[in-house]
Amino acid sequence: MKTRYVILIIVSISLIAGCITQFIPETDESSDILVVEGLITDQNRTNRINISRTLPLGRIVSPKPVKGCNVTITDGNNATYTLKESPSGTYSTDSTSFRGRVGGRYTLRIATGGRTYVSTPMEMLPVPPVDSLYYNRVVITESNEYGNREEGCQIYLDTYDPDKQCLYYRWDFAETWEIRLPYNVQNWRCWITRASEEIHIKNTSIYDQARVTKYPILFVTNNTDRLKERYSILVKQYSLSLDEYNYWEKLQNVYENVGGLYDVTPMAIPSNIHNQNNPDEIVLGYFSVSAIAEKRIYIDEQFAGMPYLYNNCPADTIWGGSYVFIEGLNSYVWVIDDHTYDIGNPYRVITFSKECADCTTRGTSVKPSFWQ
Repeated sequence: MKTRYVILIIVSISLIAGCITQFIPETDESSDILVVEGLITDQNRTNRINISRTLPLGRIVSPKPVKGCNVTITDGNNATYTLKESPSGTYSTDSTSFRGRVGGRYTLRIATGGRTYVSTPMEMLPVPPVDSLYYNRVVITESNEYGNREEGCQIYLDTYDPDKQCLYYRWDFAETWEIRLPYNVQNWRCWITRASEEIHIKNTSIYDQARVTKYPILFVTNNTDRLKERYSILVKQYSLSLDEYNYWEKLQNVYENVGGLYDVTPMAIPSNIHNQNNPDEIVLGYFSVSAIAEKRIYIDEQFAGMPYLYNNCPADTIWGGSYVFIEGLNSYVWVIDDHTYDIGNPYRVITFSKECADCTTRGTSVKPSFWQ
């Protein structure tokens, strides 16, 4: 999840930006703020709670993990599960002994530094399946400066809860795409996976039906090579309560509109976690509980105007057989075409860009288990 990074970045930007001369308001730097992020699901998987503290203004913004906490989750039957810390500041459930269930109520408790923080009891609401995940080809321009057509891909989703138990939705996704180097090298085929960073939510309580139609989850442009070979997207759908929907809506507003000294800051976004002995203490973040529905699609179509990233790869050609020695080979010079054993004049084509000779500089050569 990207929420804690959004919170930490926005806290600093919104307080120190907006003036030509940097202005840092007076603040008690000893009272750093607790940031909690966690999601409990109905999936047979490890659930993680990330606990950190904000840094004083004027310092580089990055999470400051809180180590050594005693973190527990209690369900509606008063069964308590203790989470283990690994790595620092990340507390995880044991997937063999804990799994959330629809209709269950869960409370997070954190003990650290002589303070105890407790969440509001959160009910796991049911979530309907993603009815359909589909895409449309989009013409970006009919004719670019070279007279060529350029296209992108708009991805949509539909969902519907006939029982109206899920009125508030949230989605995130993971993109995976295949890349292929146009050279006869060892690592010529790789896969890249990227998680979504934007906030996607929808309120259907204002409609007669809990239906979402043609929600634009993502537009894939032709500025990258995502659609060059093969592309896949996995969308996860979450069910939210009204309070959590309001939290994500305010966070979305901050994420999209931050930029000035007087913009809304995360300080104004209520958390569902509080200090048990001091309710006035500010806590950032949210303890989420949700069932999950998933859907994946693959896109194999060819789109016009995809970029070719390897025009400048070949740096030189070295003529001769395998006895030719190239100083610095595998350090700052890489072979991208080896013809030392060809009949006729043997040669090797070299490059100074490792990404031209090894696709693992961008992704992994290990084929994902889900890749069809």
